[in-house]
Parts: sequence; C-alpha cells; structure tokens
Amino acid sequence: MININFKLSILLVFISSGLVAQNNKASFSYFQYKGKDACFEQKIDPKTQYRNPILPGFYPDPSICRRGDDYFLINSSFSYFPGIPIFHSKDLVHWKQIGNALDRPSQLKLDGLGVSSGVYAPAIEYNERNQTFYIINTVVGGIGNYIVKTKNPFEGWSEPITLPMVKGIDPSLFFDEDGKSYIVCSQASPTPKWSGHSVIWMHEFDAENDKASAERQIVIDGGPDTIQHPRWLEGPHVYKENGYYYLMAAEGGTQSGHKEVIFRSQSVKGPYIQGPNNPILTQLGLPADRPNKVTNVGHADMIRTASGEWFAVFLGCRPYADEQFNTGRETFMLPVKWVDGFPVILENGKVVPPTITKKNIAPKGEKQSGNFNWRDEFNKPTLDMKWLMLRTPREQWWKIANGRLELDVLPRSLSQLVNPAFIGRRQQHMNFEASTAVNFTPKTDKELAGMVYFQNEKNYYVIGKTLTGNGQTIVLQSVVNGVARVIAEKELPAESMINELFVSISVKGGDATFAYSTKNGKINVLMDNIKVTNMSTKKAGGFVGSVVGMYATSVK
Repeated sequence: MININFKLSILLVFISSGLVAQNNKASFSYFQYKGKDACFEQKIDPKTQYRNPILPGFYPDPSICRRGDDYFLINSSFSYFPGIPIFHSKDLVHWKQIGNALDRPSQLKLDGLGVSSGVYAPAIEYNERNQTFYIINTVVGGIGNYIVKTKNPFEGWSEPITLPMVKGIDPSLFFDEDGKSYIVCSQASPTPKWSGHSVIWMHEFDAENDKASAERQIVIDGGPDTIQHPRWLEGPHVYKENGYYYLMAAEGGTQSGHKEVIFRSQSVKGPYIQGPNNPILTQLGLPADRPNKVTNVGHADMIRTASGEWFAVFLGCRPYADEQFNTGRETFMLPVKWVDGFPVILENGKVVPPTITKKNIAPKGEKQSGNFNWRDEFNKPTLDMKWLMLRTPREQWWKIANGRLELDVLPRSLSQLVNPAFIGRRQQHMNFEASTAVNFTPKTDKELAGMVYFQNEKNYYVIGKTLTGNGQTIVLQSVVNGVARVIAEKELPAESMINELFVSISVKGGDATFAYSTKNGKINVLMDNIKVTNMSTKKAGGFVGSVVGMYATSVK
C-alpha cells in the first residue's frame, strides 16, 4: 500500500507540474470546397438529362444492386478509413451517401499499409431469398477475401466474415433463381502462357452458413481472344437474362488499355462463349485530342431496373493533359443496349458522352455531379461521412465541439504508414478551391497545422503555421517523389499569434496556388503556379485520387 501511494503521489506531482507530455491542439472553424470545371457549366435539363461522371473524383470500381426501386452503389476505398462508401438513389442519377460499410475499427484493419493497398473492388448484391444485402471484398495486405451483410443498408453492416477458400481479387456474388449461390473472382493463371494471363474462378457459396466451397473451377481462361494474349481479366460479375447466364469482366489493366468484355452460357458453370461485339466498353484507339476526353474506362457492373431497362456503372478518368489526372478514377453511367442477345454498354469507336438523356429522373437532394460548393462548419456532433482518414484510427485524436474541429498535434507524418492527424475529402474536380481557418499556437519548430493536398506517402503539399527562429511562420512544404522541401515561408504578423489563420489551396489541372490571410482579410499568395503534376496517377502511381483536408503534426 505504501508503495502504491508513493507512486500515485509522484504521478500527481508530474501532472501538476506539467511534466506529463500533452499533445498540443489545432482547431478549425470550417472547411469549404468549390468545384470549377468548365465541362460542368454546360446547361442541361435536370428532368430529362444527367451528367457524366455521376460520382466525380476518387470513386473507382463501382458496383450496384437493386431492391424494389431502391438502388445502392459502392466503391473501392483502399487504405482510407472509413471504408467502402455507400450511396442510395431512386433514379440512378441522384445519389446520396448513406454511410460507409466499414465504419468501425473492428471491421477494417489497415495498419501499416500503403495508400494503394487495402480495400480493392468491393461488390454488392441483394439476395431476395433471405432479404439480405451482401458486400464481398478483398483487403489486399489485410484479411484477404470476406463478406459483410445487412438487412438494412441504412443501419450499418456486420463484422467481416472471412472466406479463406476464396483466393485472388475482385470477388462478386451471384444469387440464382433456384436458391443456389456462387462466387466468381480473378487470379493469375496457375499455368500462365503469357504475361498477365489471368483466369476467372467460380466457387459455390452456402448462403445459410456464409461459406465458400473448397472446390472451385475455372470458368474463363485468359479472356475472349486468347490468340491476342489478353491481360489481367478482372472484376467479374454474373447476371441472368432470358434464360442465359452472362459473365462480364474487365480486361487490359486499369489504364488506357482498359476494356469490358462479355461471355454467355446456358449453365452458370459454363462453358461460356464470348460475345460477338467485344469489347462492349472501351475508349482505346480514339483520337487523343477529342473534347471532354474520358479514358481508362472499364470495371463495370450492370443493373436491370424494375421496368426492364439496363444500365451500367463503370470507372473512367478525365485527364487535364497528357493522360494526367489528379482526380483519380471516377464513376460513370450509361444505358445498356442488347444486340444479338448480348449487352453492349458503348459501341466501339464512340466516346463516353458528357450528358445523357434518361427517363424518370427525379432531381432532389445533395448534388454529387457538376460544379458545387460544399462547406462543413462542424455544427454536428460527429464527422460528416464524406471525411476520410488514412488507415485505421486506434484512438480518438479528433473532436467536434462548439462549432470547431479539434485535432491533436500528433508525432506522426503523412510520409509514414501510420494513422496521422489528418482528415480529408476527395478532389472531385480538375479545377477547385479549398479553404479553412485554423487556430493554432505552435510550441516547437517541429509542430505544424494547416491544410494538405495529398496523393500518397511520397507526393503531397502542406501549407500551415509553424514556429521558426523568427517566430510564427506560415510555410509551404512539398513532398515530390519522397523528397521533402520547404519551398516558401513567410513570417506572420503579431496578430496571427492569437487570431485564426485562413489558408487556401486552388488547383487548375496541373497547377496550384497556395494562399493565406490574417484577420485583416487580405489574401496573400504564398506561392502560385506550382506544378502539381506529381499528384497525377500517371506520375505518382497507385490506384487512388487526390484528397484535400486538415492536418496537424509534430514531426514535419
């Protein structure tokens, strides 16, 4: 007892004297994002037309399902948390995010993963027999293949149920009319005959016990024309229409050679024959100088409406120059035509149109496509579901109170494979402006808080307040291909010691301007016309788009 009391008294002394380390804090009063793409300025009739992409920005690998007249769409999220955004729509055009399927740390372990690892290509299906929604997915570098499920997508999803028998990536489920269920997935061929030789495997799935069979068979080997050595057959989905089973898959990789191909069979397990119009979706071979250019299209999923129409969602990219895009892979949608008993998403040689005519459009709710303003004044008790973090948070280092977002100044950097004090949202336009106001008093020259424009661990920009020998200073740090430099700095006036500092990032394609202001409201350009093409996927590599947000660190 004496020893315990002694230790307690020493601890109290440390606390009272301030010797126990406490994280400094930075608080933000708002965050605003404004899209400014010229292509979205074209007038449309919102009752009869919609714009592509339907989800601009980093929303790749879309998958879609329907229950009645309710549609649900999900996307890949890689090493961002929460994982797998879920959107709901009544008309396939106006989408509202209703949550994230993996919104609890227990569901998604991303510790130590690079930003382009993690959640790859989730697929969503509805099983009418047990009135249950399923998401099947691969966490690359994590638990591998698994499912989560729910009776109500508006109310959250189960803990992951692993599928150890399912190998490879891009699994999807198919629930047949006879009550049987199947999983198809992609994997490198066990006996490759050329580089990129992939196969589509099929397992039976026990929906009562959530187990995949150990036995599996190859249903597609290589692709539609093996003489041409097709590469990377991925993202398979199975559908049934007019008594036939259709297997659709992406081919050619997720860059300019990307395409979608279709096969058909009278039996779910094959044999499958290729369609006569393959590829049924691609932009390969089109003029490089075409207007409203969309590239890399593929990784599609199709849905039949209650009235019998078919639509396909798929990923695509909008480059600003030389196949460069900072926005990542986005979600597009087109109506599907049936030709000679096979679906065709887009005829060969045709461009993805920026606007499409559709029946039964019911404009309402939050705007996802086109140019828009989005502002968060942190007047809700929890973070908006659009906000993202890097990897899984293991402790609560953020707080919303009194109309402010407060971040602990953590000894973690964006360059590390950790969970830093960073909260960001997707860049959804080639041209955008983002701004925030930060209240922060740095205690050391290692501490910094402000805004970040982030692509991956080796490519990002930070503008924020720190401490130098001259006092409080605003700095601009670039990290390009892993090399960090302070490229601009300015000593702040005395009033900024106690007042908010306003910082902004403006991006036009591959150029950016970083600016700030103090209480006088005058905009001061810290540095303009900075080349930020290192934020493009072409140069940065990987599979993600850029995000912009708020950041606090003590290891700059």
